[in-house]
Amino acid sequence: MTDATANTTRPDRLRVLVYSDNANTRQKVVLALGRRPHPDLPELEYVEVATAAVVIRRMDAGGIDLAVLDGEAVPAGGMGIAKQLKDEIDRCPPILVLTGRPDDAWLASWSRAEAAVPHPIDPLRLAEAVIALLKTRLSA
Repeated sequence: MTDATANTTRPDRLRVLVYSDNANTRQKVVLALGRRPHPDLPELEYVEVATAAVVIRRMDAGGIDLAVLDGEAVPAGGMGIAKQLKDEIDRCPPILVLTGRPDDAWLASWSRAEAAVPHPIDPLRLAEAVIALLKTRLSA
């Protein structure tokens, strides 16, 4: 295999960071998406995070393909963290924010998140948004 071919192969796994101070919310995201939400995507590997400081550290370290951030997390909500990540990380991976309600999608836009899905988590809606973001990331 040539170097050019090696650069065009898709990864074996995609890493998805899931941030929420609530373990139930993290579990709902992971269960909604499963290991492989679409046959065109590699398997997903989850990095579950409960604090903003760890989100920043993990994202700074690289190797994350998508971040799902809970906008309702306390004391640091996912929207503020999303804005900070987009401002500070060159070529920041896509971010999906879980909003408190559908009308909060404009706040997710302010945070520069590429997608927003409201609570309560609808597995189909979440999977659809995540699949679109990951397909775009892989094609870039």
